[in-house]
Amino acid sequence: MDMRDTPESPRGESSRSSVIRIQRRLHQRRIRRRRQLGNTARPAPPPRAQPAEPSGKATEIANSVFGAGSLILALMLYTGFVHSRAYYAYFHLDVFSVGFDPIEMALRSLRLATFPVLITLSLVGILPRLPGLLPSLGVPGRITGRVDRAARAVARAHLAFVAAGVLLLLAWRFGRPWSFRWAAPLLVAVGLLLGQRGSAGRSAGSTGRTWHRAVPVITASLFLMWVVALAAGELGRQDARHDAEQLVRRVSVVVLSTERLSIQGPGLKAEDLGKDRHYRYRYSGLRLLVERDRRHYLLPLNWNHDTDATYVIEDDESIRIDLYPGTQPRR
Repeated sequence: MDMRDTPESPRGESSRSSVIRIQRRLHQRRIRRRRQLGNTARPAPPPRAQPAEPSGKATEIANSVFGAGSLILALMLYTGFVHSRAYYAYFHLDVFSVGFDPIEMALRSLRLATFPVLITLSLVGILPRLPGLLPSLGVPGRITGRVDRAARAVARAHLAFVAAGVLLLLAWRFGRPWSFRWAAPLLVAVGLLLGQRGSAGRSAGSTGRTWHRAVPVITASLFLMWVVALAAGELGRQDARHDAEQLVRRVSVVVLSTERLSIQGPGLKAEDLGKDRHYRYRYSGLRLLVERDRRHYLLPLNWNHDTDATYVIEDDESIRIDLYPGTQPRR
């Protein structure tokens, strides 16, 4: 019997060990290959979401507030300037020669914040939103429907408002002016804005006709600025007439001078106190209109808008200005 071919021989044992090692290597290679294939086919994990950056909402709010504040301040300056110009023009003065600063101009615009004006602005802000506001207040649907139909009917009649405003403008131009001149441009502005409300539903889906809506809105804004100017000017003249009628209640002024002053007027009293006085001449019966930069703008007690002058007295070494309380009404 040949021992080389028997399984128990050393040569046979060596061959089986080699086969086992080869099988193990092949098996390990297959496992590694399967792992490699599995890693390649597995989808990559989604990227980790980056933390969201600030949306800039605070910046947008700040920009909106700044823009609205700038618009309100500009409107206050414009209104105050118009009011001051009309007021001092009644007393034959130019508002620039008096020398007001912007803060005073803005504060003068608050004179327009009267009760009727505030009520009107509140109605202007509420009425366009009234049909949508009524359901939230629990108003029955039939009443809300009637209000909405009435609002649509008014919007369809916007041309009537424009025509009425134009007719009033023509009557103002070729006729005698009246106190409520601001009503004419107000009607035109209201008509233009009502026309935009009536056409909002028809043009909401059209982006090519934006300028058709922008032009009427800009025109209405200009007419509203005209309304503000007319109202401020009329109020300034009314305040001036009222102050002229109540001139006795304003601050009383006595002017003492070393030289004779060329001032005279109804109610003005001039006295010569004698050569031994430093301030020889004394002028009383004056009322203070305004004081700026040591310049006193004075009116005689019985001042008349059509015939009398406004005196400008500069306080220097030859002039002394004494101020006294005016005549106050009995309480």
